[in-house]
Amino acid sequence: MRRANQLVGKTLGELAKHIKPGVTTLQLDKIADEFIRDHGAVPTFKNFPSPYGVPFPASICTSVNDAVVHGVPSDDDVLKDGDIVSIDCGTLLDGFNGDSAYTFCVGEVSEEVKQLLKTTREALYLGIENAVAGRHVGDISSAVQDHCEKEGYGVVRELTGHGIGREMHEDPQVPNYGRRGNGVMLKAGMCIAIEPMITMGDRSIYMMPDRWTIRTRDGKPAAHFEHTIAIRQGKAEILSTFEEIENINQ
Repeated sequence: MRRANQLVGKTLGELAKHIKPGVTTLQLDKIADEFIRDHGAVPTFKNFPSPYGVPFPASICTSVNDAVVHGVPSDDDVLKDGDIVSIDCGTLLDGFNGDSAYTFCVGEVSEEVKQLLKTTREALYLGIENAVAGRHVGDISSAVQDHCEKEGYGVVRELTGHGIGREMHEDPQVPNYGRRGNGVMLKAGMCIAIEPMITMGDRSIYMMPDRWTIRTRDGKPAAHFEHTIAIRQGKAEILSTFEEIENINQ
């Protein structure tokens, strides 16, 4: 699990080198696909089944500005100065899954949007702090919700984090809202993906005709950060990494 997730972090780090105005999201997808396969893994998202009968056509999700998650890479989707793009990436390596997401700034981004990203990222780590054996999923959920709503942001209800292992999506679901002490009890050895999906405005969302891309109804930006972690008796172990990204963005 650690190896699969470290590869996701390295892939996101490789993409960080190429994120700039004028680049298309399809170009980023091709870079990710090649990088993952060159490292002996398979991009899990490629042809991932959908309840709506449309397999996901790409190797990464690229969600720009008001796209919350599941954005489909396209040659028509050209990144512009001031955009943000959430890239969600998954790998299958030696039978185990890695999954992580990071929201990148493209060129110079407004202070208002930077604050949304900062708060969403902080919420991720607050959720991880509460992911300890003996506590409950609701402790994670409540930590994320409280932090983001205190700043006036919307917390998406319809999409959640999840268990992960030999399958990309396993039980339990890990919502970004809830009450402390509620939900499944966390046990040492469980692996889960925590992924706050936070909107600058109203939390209402809708699905595009491609049957994948999820957007905010009010057209305001959304941020998405995700780590896969292993539950321990004490502090959780973060299996994925943002280090590669941060080394590029310094």
